[in-house]
Amino acid sequence: MFDFVRARKRMVDVDITGRGISSHHVLQAMQKVPREQFVDAWLKESAYEDRPLPIAEGQTISQPYIVAVMLEAADIKPESRVLEIGAGSGYAAAVMSRIAEQVYTIERHAVLGESARKRFEKLDYDNIQLRIDDGTKGWPEAGPFDAIIVAASGQSAPQALKEQLKIGGRLIIPLGDEFQSQELVRMIRINKVRFDEESLGAVRFVPLLGKRG
Repeated sequence: MFDFVRARKRMVDVDITGRGISSHHVLQAMQKVPREQFVDAWLKESAYEDRPLPIAEGQTISQPYIVAVMLEAADIKPESRVLEIGAGSGYAAAVMSRIAEQVYTIERHAVLGESARKRFEKLDYDNIQLRIDDGTKGWPEAGPFDAIIVAASGQSAPQALKEQLKIGGRLIIPLGDEFQSQELVRMIRINKVRFDEESLGAVRFVPLLGKRG
């Protein structure tokens, strides 16, 4: 019988810690969340390989290392309120929920959103709220947020998301063209109009779609 616990520990030790992720919160959370519950049955034994895996609607569950990079860059703390754009399978939101006080996640595909919601309920992750909607609008009534993580790439960060960040909040978003280079960017809100930006390296994500994208 496949040992998922051992595979998860190896993933965290080798692919996450071994590649430079040092956030205690992120490492502990990734050790807790059963990634095999977020993929189809035929892919369960591949769940702890450090690569994206296919899910419904032509989407993917992100590579574990990239999830860790994004969460470490977001500097999520136990008291944080976090917004995620692009729930997908629900895995990243699940990891965030083991750190943050409250996680809000938006998914545009109803099939993916409903599947993710069922996984959260099965695992008793009751500090996640999920909405099926256009993620580029954000979730204004739940903000402002300490961190916003976008799991899809755009040419620029949607203004609605920038406005829903707290002062000092972190927006993590891949920027660039779907068919050319993309870079993961951290934007820190300095005041009402100013944001400091930092590149976190090259990535590859599906495009961010929505009216305000």
